[in-house]
Amino acid sequence: MCNCLGETQGKIKQRDMMTEKESATDKIIADAMATPSPAKSMGDPGITPLSPSHIQQNDTDSNAHTGPSFIVVVAIDFGTTSSGYAYAFTKEPECIHTMRRWEGGDPGVSNQKTPTTILLTPDRKFHSFGYAARDFYHDLDPTESKHWLYLEKFKMKLHTTANLSIDTELHAANGKRVKAIDIFAYALAFFKEQALKELSDQAGAEFDNADIRWVITVPAIWKMPAKQFMREAAYKAGLVPRDNPEQLIIALEPEAASIYCRKLRLHQMIDIGTKTNQNGFSPTENVGAGMTQGDRYVVVDCGGGTVDLTVHQIRLPEGHLKELYKASGGPYGSIGIDYEFEKLLCKIFGPDFIDQFKVKRPAAWVDLMIAFESRKRAAAPDRTNPLNINLPFSFIDYYKKFRGHSVEHALRKSNVDFVKWSSQGMLRMNPDAMNALFKPTIDHIIQHLTDLFEKPEVSDIKFLFLVGGFAESPLLQQAVQNMLQGRSRIIIPHDVGLTILKGAVLFGLDPSIIKVRRSPLTYGVGVLNRYVEGKHPPDKMLVKDGTRWCTDVFDTFITCDQSVALGETVKRSYTPAKPSQQVIVIHIYCSEKEGVGFISELGVRKCGTLRLDVTGTESTVVRREIQTLMQFGDTEIRAMAVDVATSRTVKASIDFLSQ
Repeated sequence: MCNCLGETQGKIKQRDMMTEKESATDKIIADAMATPSPAKSMGDPGITPLSPSHIQQNDTDSNAHTGPSFIVVVAIDFGTTSSGYAYAFTKEPECIHTMRRWEGGDPGVSNQKTPTTILLTPDRKFHSFGYAARDFYHDLDPTESKHWLYLEKFKMKLHTTANLSIDTELHAANGKRVKAIDIFAYALAFFKEQALKELSDQAGAEFDNADIRWVITVPAIWKMPAKQFMREAAYKAGLVPRDNPEQLIIALEPEAASIYCRKLRLHQMIDIGTKTNQNGFSPTENVGAGMTQGDRYVVVDCGGGTVDLTVHQIRLPEGHLKELYKASGGPYGSIGIDYEFEKLLCKIFGPDFIDQFKVKRPAAWVDLMIAFESRKRAAAPDRTNPLNINLPFSFIDYYKKFRGHSVEHALRKSNVDFVKWSSQGMLRMNPDAMNALFKPTIDHIIQHLTDLFEKPEVSDIKFLFLVGGFAESPLLQQAVQNMLQGRSRIIIPHDVGLTILKGAVLFGLDPSIIKVRRSPLTYGVGVLNRYVEGKHPPDKMLVKDGTRWCTDVFDTFITCDQSVALGETVKRSYTPAKPSQQVIVIHIYCSEKEGVGFISELGVRKCGTLRLDVTGTESTVVRREIQTLMQFGDTEIRAMAVDVATSRTVKASIDFLSQ
């Protein structure tokens, strides 16, 4: 299936990775550091920073996304509740193909994407994904199903786990634990296989994975460890080889949506202020035709797990985008409504029963949540008739065995208003009861939007684009309308659930489309500086060989909400503490605050490690200088390094997962 955008994208651009060939004369050695500092510091043992001065290099032409010309870009939208892929050939960039419709599916629900559900056999081998996994699991006998590992809605674990690592585990429906990296790798391998099969069918010959640029979407509010985790899962799945990282791009979901939205033609969207497709323009114009230089718009990406908000400004003539305020949001996706429903069931039937039922009858619990999902979609502000939710027979049967009385009796005793028992074996929910389940999640979103619109950077917003599966909810649409009171036009694309997917393909075709981003955090390292009386606290003083040093000084790379241009780099120089040292390890710290003085301050945490491997670059110079360049303007932080004396490249890597 081909959904063609009306505006032709340029051919995919070839960009060269930045290579630093700076001569030794470019060395920046701060006067203050002319005396060698002691190697041992509470900040970074074993390294001495040579250049604490902040050097930024704005080089937007040099970008890290290089490599061969790819024949096709395939984007995977790995969602909390549903996932899918789309692709475009670089020869026809305006023509985006969305994946074939999936087998299975629910009545009344578009099966253009498939549920993010995965099933492993009892011996932990991959069995199936999506509708196939759900339906097979549903058909298993209860005595059998408890041995199979079924997982759903597991993506949010990457956001909620405080110390995310390669060893982080997930819980399957039967309570068994499994490594998260294996599950994500299985899922990505599944999409790789599906996409390659479809591309091979189209080409009439085996399609080579090396000809594909892969794009994986993640929420913009995800921290660096979660983004790196996705990349590691992609390596494990064989999506791209580890020695060719440029073949994979991590795209931010609301950015992808933003790229797609500004290309929309008027017949491809609804203005919910007027509920028409016209908006005062001719239907063949794009929204972009109504956007002029400097226009600002907000994208509110309402997914299953998260809600992400980005603020962009159009920079003409090329139509590049500039981020005006750092991406924000939170875990306010539509699964919040599922949790509220679960809380309601606990109130009626008791949390002890619900916990037991989920473990003893996991497949029936899945059935119950599927039944709830379809009724959830029918919730609307003006609805007056009740919503009936089918209770699986095993729920009614197990409850009687567990409690010794009927489900109907439990409902009568619970005093829960607006929920009754219907003689057809259903929970009958008054529309107000259903709307109440939506309220906490929608209130969070509205509060966040209200706060965002109060920021000085977020003024004169022309359009607000509501995207993501949850954007289809009439209750959410009405709440956003009430909050904005006509300050901006609210636009919903017709294919709202595929907006991110299609935008991610466009991003893969031209990753330089977003020219300026805002840093979500303040990043830096711990260093030693000369101790200055009156400026530095006495408890931070360290005396070594007669020289006084101040420990734990936070050397800032980049500050929170700072504008960073694509390709912009921060330059630092380091020297090994001992001439024989083969590896320099530098701890990276981060904070949500803008001004940070010391790594020991409240809210500053170690978040990553910069590793410089200097083996094979032996030098006769007494004090070697390793010049490090860190690139912050992209969706991921990259590092490059060079040995100044020899101009040899030094292996540099940043690890956010091994904390």
